[in-house]
Amino acid sequence: MGVRQPLTCPSANKDGAQADTVLRQPIELLERMVKVAIALKPLEDKIIIKQAPAETTTASGLVIPDSAKEKPQQGEVLAVGPGRRDDKGERVPMDVKEGDRVLYSKYGGTEVTYKGEDYLIVSARDILAVLE
Repeated sequence: MGVRQPLTCPSANKDGAQADTVLRQPIELLERMVKVAIALKPLEDKIIIKQAPAETTTASGLVIPDSAKEKPQQGEVLAVGPGRRDDKGERVPMDVKEGDRVLYSKYGGTEVTYKGEDYLIVSARDILAVLE
């Protein structure tokens, strides 16, 4: 078998010339999901989220100081538990899946740091919407 080459796609730079850009984002996402899913396994109806970074500037370009930053409410689902059990003992299916971008309650969940990375663990009821 030959040497594996990274996926590339042509994209234009500022001069309009074509340049090859390595498609890293999907691969990095997959690697991050696999590492977290193996290391942290959510139980019941718990969901592990990587929070989106907080806004650092306003739309007009003003820098927001740390003391005034809003707590982020969006993030990416990295791992999903099997779901809670209903009164009959059957699993209730989860509404989100790994890779979903979600909007969650401002003060819901528990912030944890694992191997130097910050995560948020929330219950399924704290997820308000899936962003498309």
